[in-house]
Amino acid sequence: MQSNGYMTGFGNEFASEALADTLPVGRNSPQRVAHGLYAEQLSGTAFTAPRGHNFRSWLYRIRPAAVHGAFTPFAQPRFHNDFDETPVTPEQLRWSPLPLPQAPADFVEGMFTMAGNGSPAAQVGVGIHLYAADRDMRGRYFYDADAELLIVPQQGRLRIATELGVLEVEPQQIAVIPRGVRFRVELPDGPSRGYVCENFGALLRLPDLGPIGANGLANPRDFETPCAAYEDIEGDFELIAKFQGRLWRADIGHSPLDVVGWHGNYAPYRYDLRRFNTIGSISYDHPDPSIFLVLTSPSDTPGVGNMDFVIFPPRWLVAQDTFRPPWFHRNIASEFMGLIHGAYDAKAEGFVPGGASLHNCMTGHGPDAATFEKASSADLSKPDVIVDSMAFMFETRAVIRPVRQALEAAHRQRDYTGCWAGLEKRFSPPR
Repeated sequence: MQSNGYMTGFGNEFASEALADTLPVGRNSPQRVAHGLYAEQLSGTAFTAPRGHNFRSWLYRIRPAAVHGAFTPFAQPRFHNDFDETPVTPEQLRWSPLPLPQAPADFVEGMFTMAGNGSPAAQVGVGIHLYAADRDMRGRYFYDADAELLIVPQQGRLRIATELGVLEVEPQQIAVIPRGVRFRVELPDGPSRGYVCENFGALLRLPDLGPIGANGLANPRDFETPCAAYEDIEGDFELIAKFQGRLWRADIGHSPLDVVGWHGNYAPYRYDLRRFNTIGSISYDHPDPSIFLVLTSPSDTPGVGNMDFVIFPPRWLVAQDTFRPPWFHRNIASEFMGLIHGAYDAKAEGFVPGGASLHNCMTGHGPDAATFEKASSADLSKPDVIVDSMAFMFETRAVIRPVRQALEAAHRQRDYTGCWAGLEKRFSPPR
């Protein structure tokens, strides 16, 4: 049974019930919950976290989450957090899209780990994965006890049925599933592909705006949280858990998506990247790419993110006497980049929708030779209007360590560094 619609706002205290009079009035855990339900608190932060950073929700459900069989290991060797398998190369790396499955695979079976840093045990860092799936999760539910999940579809819509309601996301939208929330993924369009970032650190939040002021970037009211929904079904189902970098399974005799009502601020949400209010220069030079920041996971160092989620959406480039594409640079941070749609303005070819690149700490990168030549001779009296494009970046303060299967993958572009080979010496000092 489903209560349709979404509630808007980022980090708000929400209240939603799929059956009237489910939510208790004036208390969280009454002696007897309405309709014979159980009260259960789901905490995403420490009980004693400051009020503005304290996230929890009360769930009123048909059965407590504790009701399931014993956990045993679950084999899916392509999905893991073993980031120390191989030495980390400083070389620029790029991949073509992850091939769609040759054998039937759902969202969990279709996960392919690319890289990461930190660990769930340390509660810092990220895991970066691709997914390629061609069937619904049938009789199977999943939760990640290690991380908050940021899901970025690239091909095909996802219908994500969670304990707290249903999220429907399409390419150029994102979904965030809080740590521990159970869900099932269906594929309305058939074969689907995209990107997933596991955030082991502090919860993602909107960045401070500083001199930008009160408006700009991602607006809180554009974030959507689902209304309550529930499934009251029994059967022979499977619950998959990711715990400390490994997958586990347990038999469960009912759907765990049985929350009839809930209230709180710890909930899944979606955001449409096309609603991002892009900021840019109208005189000369580039502002730093932090102007494209959608969400950030803060670290213990003020102003430095454990993970930043950045996008490069459609926009106008009008800066005068300026090399308009992203400049050549080396960065103390590390950048894993993906392309959701269209073409990226800093690469002429090779970086395609569904593909990915990794430029680690202090590794030089920037536009390829063809893009450099085009931008260096462009007529700057006219704006460059970038349309029909959406790229993104997972940026971290720590080195992003590619795993062995990513380095050895058939879809890795081993000739990637050749894109800069045409950047010839142009130095011509006066004589």
